[in-house]
Amino acid sequence: MATNWKATAFDSSIARFLGEAAAVAYLDRVSVDKAVRGWKMQVVRFYDVQDTQGFLIQNDQAMVLVFRGTQSLKDWMTDADLNLVNGPGGRVHEGFICAVNTIWRDLWKLLEEQRAHRALWITGHSLGAALATLTAAKIHLEKGHPLNGMYNFGSPRVGDDQFARSFDAELAAKTFRFVNNNDIVPRIPFRGLNYRHVGTFKYFDHTGKLNEKVTWDELLLDRVKGRIDDLLKPGTDGMKDHAMTRYIKNLVRLLPPKPR
Repeated sequence: MATNWKATAFDSSIARFLGEAAAVAYLDRVSVDKAVRGWKMQVVRFYDVQDTQGFLIQNDQAMVLVFRGTQSLKDWMTDADLNLVNGPGGRVHEGFICAVNTIWRDLWKLLEEQRAHRALWITGHSLGAALATLTAAKIHLEKGHPLNGMYNFGSPRVGDDQFARSFDAELAAKTFRFVNNNDIVPRIPFRGLNYRHVGTFKYFDHTGKLNEKVTWDELLLDRVKGRIDDLLKPGTDGMKDHAMTRYIKNLVRLLPPKPR
C-alpha cells in the first residue's frame, strides 16, 4: 500500500500506516525493527526513558515519530499528576510534559540534523497520543518547525483552553484525533479541571463506521447503543473500545477495496 507522505489533508493511507505504527510501538525492539524493515524504513532511535517509550523511523521521504501508550492504564488513570503547568502555547498536564522533556533534547537534535527534505509525521495511542500532542506543540509552536501531520488514537486531554486555542490555530487542520465509540480515555482528565481536546475529531461509531460530523446528541445515543451491544460480554466496554486492535480494525475499513 502506497503512503502519501506529502498529504495536506486527511488521508486514509496515512491513517492506516500511523495506526499500525502506534500498535507496533507496544512490541519489543526486535519485533519493532522487523516491522519497520517491512515498511522499507529504518529505526533512527528507540526511546525508553522513565515513562516515555517510542521510536523515530525514516526513509528517504519521511520521518515518523511514534509514542507508545502505557502498559498499565489503571495505574496511570489513578496516579497521574493532574497539575497544569506552563507549556508550549498554554498550560499543560505536568506529568505529560515532563515525560516529553526526558527525550526532547535528543529528539530535537535528530530532527535538526537528519530531517532535511523529509516529511514529519507523529502518532501515538493512549498516553502515547498525549505525548505525541505535546511533542507536536513543542516542535511547531515552540520551535517554529514545520509538521506535516499527526494522527492520534484514544488520546486523553493534555492542556487548558489557551493551549487548545494556540494548538488548533496552527495545527487543527493537520492533526486528527480518533475516538472509538465508548473509549473511556478521551474523557479524561475531566473538562471540569480545565482540560480541553485539540485537533480534528474523528469518531468511530458502535458499528465501526467513521462519522466525522456527529452531533453531541448523536454521540450520546451511539454510545448507549455501543453499551447495549456489549451487554453480557466479558470486560468493560470503555476499556475494550480503547484497545488499539479495535482502532486498527476500523482503520482498515477506510481504505478503498483492492482491485480484482
